[in-house]
Amino acid sequence: MDPTALTSWLGRTRESEDTLTPRLLEAYRATLSPHLAPAAPGTVPPAIHWCLAPEAVAPSRLGTDGHPLTRDFLPPIPLPRRMWAGGKVETAASLRPGDRVVRRSKIAAITRKEGRSGTLGFVTVEHEFATERGVAIRERQDLVYRDAAPAPSGQRPAAAEAAEASPPTDCDQLWRVPATSVLLFRYSALTFNSHRIHYDLPYAIGVEGYAGLVVHGPLQASLLLNLAATIGGRVPRVFDYRGVAPLIAGGVFFVCARREDDGSLRCWTQSAPGVKNMEALATW
Repeated sequence: MDPTALTSWLGRTRESEDTLTPRLLEAYRATLSPHLAPAAPGTVPPAIHWCLAPEAVAPSRLGTDGHPLTRDFLPPIPLPRRMWAGGKVETAASLRPGDRVVRRSKIAAITRKEGRSGTLGFVTVEHEFATERGVAIRERQDLVYRDAAPAPSGQRPAAAEAAEASPPTDCDQLWRVPATSVLLFRYSALTFNSHRIHYDLPYAIGVEGYAGLVVHGPLQASLLLNLAATIGGRVPRVFDYRGVAPLIAGGVFFVCARREDDGSLRCWTQSAPGVKNMEALATW
């Protein structure tokens, strides 16, 4: 991967719009309930913006992994596996039921790094979500591209730990969330996400090398943001998050938060075996 060969993609923009309908709001609440922050009258729960204006392309424009092909808006990174790496959400105002929301997106950076698993390509996308009242949310989204998984060894990876584990003790509040295939299916449907690692078990194990179905990065971030808003009494002004390790479905996982001395919240998701999967910092 040579980032200098992709510089023509820097600054590329795209605009999409959607309406925050009662049906979307009902489906979002049904999917994440009871793990949602209380919403003030006339507002909506945090993180629903990730369900707005999903990219909808014909089957002929999908890759073998179920993702839309690149070369439309995203640059043609020559690495086959794509995942959310993290990002930052800055909330200036609440979205409201019935809002017509315009999302303006821009390719902000393309970089290459060498990791333990090989070459990594990072694409940073900046988004603005605006209503007729002005910009409500600004977001930086970091996507990571990786080499193909090693060829299957013939042995099935160990399944996700299904037994209940003792919850973390170093947090002030936590939610215990069952990572069921139904939860993954519903969130994929909400976001029109056809990435096969979230629903196609033979593909997730045999092609991408995971131990099972993978819990979506934005689903974990949505739960963390809602827990932070629950504890803080309002949506954080800044929510900075990053993926640490894949979260495999099949058991329970914990959504945790701890108050820091400066008033911020240190948040994370953690699998039943005790592995941290996503970390975040919420500030007001």
